[in-house]
Amino acid sequence: MGFDVSAEDKSTVNTIMVVLGILAVMAVGFFFAASFVTSDDSDTETISERAQDKILDNIRPIGEVSVGAVAATAVADAAASTEPRSGEQVYTASCLACHASGVAGAPKLGDNAAWSTRAAKGIDGLLATAISGINAMPPKGTCATCSDDELKVAIEYMLEQSGL
Repeated sequence: MGFDVSAEDKSTVNTIMVVLGILAVMAVGFFFAASFVTSDDSDTETISERAQDKILDNIRPIGEVSVGAVAATAVADAAASTEPRSGEQVYTASCLACHASGVAGAPKLGDNAAWSTRAAKGIDGLLATAISGINAMPPKGTCATCSDDELKVAIEYMLEQSGL
């Protein structure tokens, strides 16, 4: 008892086998292509290391902040290593911001009337006020690193420029 296979059935089986063969070849091709694309190449690591170095360089801090005793030592060292500044230098660096425009009631440089009432305290009284601060003016104004002598010469400079 044999089966009679028609030519049409043989053709269908052959077509299925050819399609399966093509699919198998394609699968093997995709496997090798994926292996090639995801391979761990030494050039890739070099590029990756360079990219990592560039990223670290981009996010590197620009400066550092010292807090506590380290900062106090740095400020003291800076103050000790420099010569005292002139009244004009201290004024230009620290006092100008408020005393040039009269911010928050600060007496303007050159305003004789405003400085006359304050000058009645005397230089020592003005120095004590500058050291402790007054109204909107913080202690030592905006010159926390100024010595008392530097503050004194800055006050003398402002009085002189105001005609006193």
